[in-house]
Amino acid sequence: MVDIATRVWNHKWKIDPIIRSLIDTDFYKLLMCQSIYRNMPDIQVAFSLINRTKAIRLAEIVDEGELREQLDHIRSLSLSRGESTWLRGNTFYGKRQMFTSEFMEWFENLRLPVYHLEKREGQYELTFEGSWPEVMLWEIPALSVLMELRGRAVLHRMRRFELQVLYARGMTKLWEKVERLRRIEDLRIADFGTRRRHSFLWQDWCVQAMTEGLGEKFIGTSNCLIAKNRDLEAIGTSAHELQMVYAALAETDEELVKSPYRVLSDWHEEHDGNLRIILPDTYGTDAFLKNAPDWLASWTGIRIDSGNPAEGAEKAIEWWKSRGQNPAGKLVIFSDGLDEERMAELHAQFSGRVRISFGWGTLLTNDFRGLVASDALAPFSLVCKAVSANGRPTVKLSDNPLKATGPNREIARYKRVFGLGRQKERELVV
Repeated sequence: MVDIATRVWNHKWKIDPIIRSLIDTDFYKLLMCQSIYRNMPDIQVAFSLINRTKAIRLAEIVDEGELREQLDHIRSLSLSRGESTWLRGNTFYGKRQMFTSEFMEWFENLRLPVYHLEKREGQYELTFEGSWPEVMLWEIPALSVLMELRGRAVLHRMRRFELQVLYARGMTKLWEKVERLRRIEDLRIADFGTRRRHSFLWQDWCVQAMTEGLGEKFIGTSNCLIAKNRDLEAIGTSAHELQMVYAALAETDEELVKSPYRVLSDWHEEHDGNLRIILPDTYGTDAFLKNAPDWLASWTGIRIDSGNPAEGAEKAIEWWKSRGQNPAGKLVIFSDGLDEERMAELHAQFSGRVRISFGWGTLLTNDFRGLVASDALAPFSLVCKAVSANGRPTVKLSDNPLKATGPNREIARYKRVFGLGRQKERELVV
């Protein structure tokens, strides 16, 4: 096992790049990338970094030269033979050859496209523009780099024994969470913590701790590289990005209303089983469920990613009942800002009523709250979103208005078209 504190103390950039591989990313990005490559390869999309925690002034914390060095290193990466073999030959979600030969040939020759970086008002403006299948793969590594460089800036001021104690405390804190979680009967939990992790080495340690501490209750990791290296299941389905881009391409309000279901229709043709998971909150869960076609009710489950998670699950249960489905056989995945206490509460509330699974993200792989002065390592809400498609702005509304993105005028239009009423704000932890 790697001595993380010593590696941090002795850190040399050329030995320890933040992103080690193009598959140091979330599994859902690769699933979506293949779908996009098949259905919309020529759409021109722009992604942009969005720091929703304005108090964290990244451009005053992270050195621009070091950031560029890390981003340039990512552009030099390509799939190794072993990585390609794993993607081509492994079984994912019970399916052999999840990735087609055509997609894999494209991916094996891919180098990530150029980026644009500048500073503005204490923040970095980091954007990526190009064909959708290429630029979308910048999202996860870009976030991982910024989060880790911010952490390195804090750790650089610490002495050797301070670092040893910090990581010992961090490990103890996580292990205590694991001990509480393993008391839950029939727990199913996966690591979703790549995008806002403390570091790659720390995420890898967290996954090893979950594997040993939870046994079969730990069902896998969203991180493809760690899944490959640790012989674990790669976990993930799809994200808001698909619906945001499809919606931006809609020509009329009527097409806009139908766009989320067009996304899932394309997905339905490609995947089955546990990959058929509905993500309903891009433009409000209420509107999505109200207008959803009947065939969606047959899907395996739903992922709750914003708003009040208990209320979201209750809405899903009532929707399934209204469509003649038995909720007890359906899967509800909770994935928004979770920690062990909230997961225990949700499991107790819904156990026996639905099948339950948790995607544990930032508070698994980046919870050093209370372990350093002024909470200088506390996680914050950093995202990288698609902001335009073929020159048209994208919008995300969410069930939490604090997560909304897009120009104000377009946000107002989308709220009108989707019939989104007054929403309750929930504190953004991550």
